[in-house]
Amino acid sequence: MAEDPANRRLNGGITNRFVAHIVPMTVPQIVPTAAGPAITHSSDFSLVNASKPAAAGEILALFATGLGPAHGVVTGDPFPSNPSASVNSPVQVLVNGNAAEVIGAVGYPGSVDGYQVNFRVPSDTPKGTASIQVTAAWISSTPVSIAVQ
Repeated sequence: MAEDPANRRLNGGITNRFVAHIVPMTVPQIVPTAAGPAITHSSDFSLVNASKPAAAGEILALFATGLGPAHGVVTGDPFPSNPSASVNSPVQVLVNGNAAEVIGAVGYPGSVDGYQVNFRVPSDTPKGTASIQVTAAWISSTPVSIAVQ
């Protein structure tokens, strides 16, 4: 004998409700260094700083943690060097609150929670100090500042 699903509501059913809150295990963060945030010029991987500022339209690389899983890599395993493991989640870089073109977001080879995100500084970015923020799966990092010439 089987229960008729149509009678479940007639016989009272369940009166409890469960609410699940999804809390991210990690939050994206741009890696800090002693000389400032780990944002480099893609041409020579030198740090972006006041003596060597970024330029509008230039391609930069930022190094971050907490961007989540990557394609083809078991969580907790180091990222391979070949082929590179791209991040599963949508990644966005904001420069002064404006979306920058993200060229690639991959797991840094040999690390477990290190990522490299290549992006182009928007061409309309004014000279001075620019705020950089990375977002993965709609979760934003703390903004950092870099010099722009």
